Amino acid sequence: MLFNSYPFIFIFLPVTFVGTYLLGRFSSGWAICWLGCASLIFYAYWNLQFVTLLLGSIIFNYSIAQWIRQSVIAAATKRKSMLLLLGIIANLALLGYFKYTNFFIGSFHELLGMPFTPLGIILPLGISFFTFTQLAFIVDISLGSTIEGSFSRDLLFVTFFPHLIAGPLIHHKQMMPQFSNSDNFRLNSINISIGLTIFVLGLAKKVFIADNFGEIADPIFTAAQSGKNLQFFEAWVGALSYTLQLYFDFSAYSEMAIGLSLLFNIRLPLNFNSPYKAQSMIDFWQRWHMSLTKYIWEYLYTPITVSFMRKGLGRTTLIETAYTLVIPTLLTFVIIGLWHGANWTYIAFGTVHGLYLVVNHLWRNYKKRQRLFQRSRVYPLLACLLTYCAAVFAFVFFRADTITAAINIQSSMFGGSGLSLPAKFQYLFPDLVTHFGAREVVFDGVFPNMLFKMSNVYIASILIIGHCVVWGLPNVNQIMCRYQISTQDLALRGLDNRSRPAKFFSPLIWKATPYWAIFSGVLFFAIILAMSTYKPSAFLYYQF
Repeated sequence: MLFNSYPFIFIFLPVTFVGTYLLGRFSSGWAICWLGCASLIFYAYWNLQFVTLLLGSIIFNYSIAQWIRQSVIAAATKRKSMLLLLGIIANLALLGYFKYTNFFIGSFHELLGMPFTPLGIILPLGISFFTFTQLAFIVDISLGSTIEGSFSRDLLFVTFFPHLIAGPLIHHKQMMPQFSNSDNFRLNSINISIGLTIFVLGLAKKVFIADNFGEIADPIFTAAQSGKNLQFFEAWVGALSYTLQLYFDFSAYSEMAIGLSLLFNIRLPLNFNSPYKAQSMIDFWQRWHMSLTKYIWEYLYTPITVSFMRKGLGRTTLIETAYTLVIPTLLTFVIIGLWHGANWTYIAFGTVHGLYLVVNHLWRNYKKRQRLFQRSRVYPLLACLLTYCAAVFAFVFFRADTITAAINIQSSMFGGSGLSLPAKFQYLFPDLVTHFGAREVVFDGVFPNMLFKMSNVYIASILIIGHCVVWGLPNVNQIMCRYQISTQDLALRGLDNRSRPAKFFSPLIWKATPYWAIFSGVLFFAIILAMSTYKPSAFLYYQF
């Protein structure tokens, strides 16, 4: 079931909302059971047969967690380690079978030059998210950093519908105190108002912005996949359109998840914080898919780094750098790429970002030692632009179906297939240089390979507007800076001034006023009208 669909908005959400608070008046336990069952129905709407798989995974991990906790209490270290290993292997085996079987077998057959017919394995929706969520749970249990609650609360922890399909990745210790608080199953007018506003803003991003960029990006990447040699502007428009589509699509989902959770007085982790404003790739990954970055840092990167650090100590600077920075970073990001999907393009995406991070760390250390650009006003702008262009280049791998298609677009972005200009330029500027790098300049129009439904002026306008929104407007965390909308805010117990927008945008800071109520209502009405004209599209992160 899609957040941007009529059945969800007008049936599932109202029924779940009313049922939760009616039952919450009598018992928080009943409300938890109702919300957990509703979340299972939400998942079953996609494919009923995989509800059994999801429930089986939950029951298995809950049982493993109980046995691990008993081992911790009994100080049975060896038994605890064996149970933890069993839990990790079982979860990864489940994920591996559904997500990577065809990829690895197909790659092996391709290496041997043998034909391969993919097995009829359907990828369960959200399997990467609910598997990683439960892996973190059993690891935390083994470390003693959390304890398991009742089965009904654990069921809700895994299946809570706002985060079930596409995150954010949550931790047991973040959610259980909230589920245990009976006050969270009582109506809270402020949380409901904030939650509805955030949900509507996210829905507007999806319907009015993200999906429009998809209509531009999709035909360009399809053309690249078919082997067409794209021109310079075609390649850049395709890459920029997808970069903005992914930004607004993922931002929309992350905000809608937070807004929906607040309707039930539950706060999820902040998962998206204007990553295209980052001034380095290190900063980018602290803003993009923040819950995944935190997860990978805690459970993967840190253990890998510690392991390699022991091997690199006492050696030359070059070898030590390789062991403590290069190898752990590249290995971690290859895994991050593979987590996103079973395709060589995702591995390439992870590898490129791993190289970005290595260079970024080396440059940051050098810049600090040499005290470069400490008071420069231009450097932050150039750093932001360079980081953004690097992200655009890497996202081509993220979107392309094959490595060949990705290289086709990237080559064209650097002029490898030439430059095409409007036909009138040939007559207006007869002396125009007719070579572009090693390729000729032709006058077949800006998009000679594309037949867009929209005009060139519209495409240029929407790209400009998209970038103005990305770089010029505050994000939802800044708009709601007066209130606690995510789990990170729970520890602050006050205003985080760093998240405030510039004073110029202070009128955009949300308050419980008629102005915001009218604005949200009108925007919601416009969205509902727009949704009637097209079939709702899935969020891009649903495929992971």
